[in-house]
Amino acid sequence: MMLKSGDKFSPERTLKTLKYEKELESLQNELIELQNWVITQKQRVCILFEGRDAAGKGGAIRRITHHLNPRFYTVNALPKPSEKEMGQWYFQRYINKLPNPSEIVFFDRSWYNRAVVEPVNGFCTTQEYEHFLNEVNGFEEMLVNDGIILIKLYISITKDEQQLRFNEMQSNPLKRWKVTAVDLKAQDLWDQYTLYKQRMFEKTNTEKNPWIIIEANKKAKARSQIIKTILSKVPYQTP
Repeated sequence: MMLKSGDKFSPERTLKTLKYEKELESLQNELIELQNWVITQKQRVCILFEGRDAAGKGGAIRRITHHLNPRFYTVNALPKPSEKEMGQWYFQRYINKLPNPSEIVFFDRSWYNRAVVEPVNGFCTTQEYEHFLNEVNGFEEMLVNDGIILIKLYISITKDEQQLRFNEMQSNPLKRWKVTAVDLKAQDLWDQYTLYKQRMFEKTNTEKNPWIIIEANKKAKARSQIIKTILSKVPYQTP
């Protein structure tokens, strides 16, 4: 919420920033209460963050975890699978990262790579893609039946907003490293991403494990909404 270089001072914007920071602090306090409940009740919480490149998944996770006890949460942003992992059952490397009792696990992209990113970019075969869609609902049902609290978030931005964020990252030496070869093709492949995203929702938006879509063109509003969503989906109780 800091002013960018070249921005003019605005009292209205300053008041909005102060209001946001106050609300964020209150929400982060609630997240601490939520984590304390997860720890004491030995609960397992798994939160998936999906969305287009530059949607703000990582930034939102950082706001959520900022004041949490790092001993009881992990953030997973898995790299390209190794040759060994490519020969395993697709879900296996994700299973190894699922939460233990008293733990919250955040996935900055998840097994849903195979639903959108991989088929769009040719990283999997059509057969592998279809096999994933046929298995994923059953896989998730097994997780929740075993007691895992699963929350699936899709962070949504417009095409114009994505381009603005790419431009900002590429012009900022501190953020330039974030732009990958896949990112550079994202605008040209926008429509393909949209088609696979829509099919993902059609096939995997189940009653037990629904997708929650967060409109995220405005980062501050989106981050607050994400935290409120998590607070509403985890049945924590305060002492």
